[in-house]
Amino acid sequence: MTSTLSQLQAGELAGSTSISLASSGLEQFPEALYALSDTLETLDLNNNALSTLPDDLHRFKKLRILFCSFNAFTELPAVLGQCPNLSMIGFKANQIKYIPEEAIPTENLRWFIVTDNALTKVPEALGQCKKLQKLMLAGNQLTDLPDSMANCVALELLRISANQFADLPSWLFNLPKLTWLAYAGNPFSNAIETAHMQQHQAQTIDWSTLKIGQVLGQGASGVTYQAEWQHDGKTDIVAVKLFKAGLTSDGLPSCEMHANLVAGEHQNIVGVTGVISNHPEGVQGLVMPLLSPSLTILADPPNFETCSRDVYPVDATLTVEQVKHISDGVASAMLHLHAQGLVHGDLYAHNILWNDNQVVLSDLGGASFLPIQNKAMTAALEKLDIRAYHVLVEELTKLAEKHDPLK
Repeated sequence: MTSTLSQLQAGELAGSTSISLASSGLEQFPEALYALSDTLETLDLNNNALSTLPDDLHRFKKLRILFCSFNAFTELPAVLGQCPNLSMIGFKANQIKYIPEEAIPTENLRWFIVTDNALTKVPEALGQCKKLQKLMLAGNQLTDLPDSMANCVALELLRISANQFADLPSWLFNLPKLTWLAYAGNPFSNAIETAHMQQHQAQTIDWSTLKIGQVLGQGASGVTYQAEWQHDGKTDIVAVKLFKAGLTSDGLPSCEMHANLVAGEHQNIVGVTGVISNHPEGVQGLVMPLLSPSLTILADPPNFETCSRDVYPVDATLTVEQVKHISDGVASAMLHLHAQGLVHGDLYAHNILWNDNQVVLSDLGGASFLPIQNKAMTAALEKLDIRAYHVLVEELTKLAEKHDPLK
């Protein structure tokens, strides 16, 4: 989808359905895009210096997906509400303080991202979005959500981490499809997190004893490396995760680090060896056991079309025995996390690594701390993880059905 502004202006992209002008130094919406008003479906304007969109953006009748993250918007453009086919909107990391009611395209909106802005409230109009499945609100200044959102009957994934909630909205657990919820980094959960951390003193590992090697993986919250750890006269091969400063789509990296420490050791989670100390740039990090290279990721994350469902290889199949092996391992990991006072919040196949001998549930970026003194709310939150587990088992069962030689 990568394009260039010069190609666009030269008319070389006529008839295109997808255009990316990310990181093009744009300060204004390019007039040349109007030549694609009858065909354009996906437009990526990320990483520019835009602060407005044209009032006639609705001329793009087929526009379904719009990315304007990492720009300079202080208000969500009202014209978005006049774009009837918009189903995915991304305005992460701007300086948005206000969303007009009329800016929400209520008819078809499925996926709305306004992570890392300065919002103190979101519009009542979100409650009219009957197709809304994913709502990303982490890293704002929200203290509540409008009661109208109790009508969001399709909402499955909600990220409200790193805001100012004193409690969770009372209607939240009545949403019939809510499955993946992250709320760490709010005042009500910070107190719970602090209490947990007072009981978990991890081993500190001096940065100077680590020799960093190849990159093993990179996610929203940081980068994981293979490393050599020299200690007690020996050298161990380990994994080192260095956390980014600031905010991720799930919330605060510090909350993820604390969740990993509280999770402790279990055969079906990654586990933690120690916490890095004395990094020369003050970077936070964890030292973890190195997982077997034979472990593979079960699926890819959701894409634009699937929205809230992982993407499995087209030819993927599983035996009944493999389904049982994976589901048993994930269930064991989930129950262990619950026993430690955590919900995973992102229990998805793309966060599961497996081979025929081992299953590992990874990525605690969406994990949140349970209010264990409130038994009713704790039970309601645990049920969300269980709902996610049922979604996973259903997906795995379909893979086994594909494998059935009698079909």
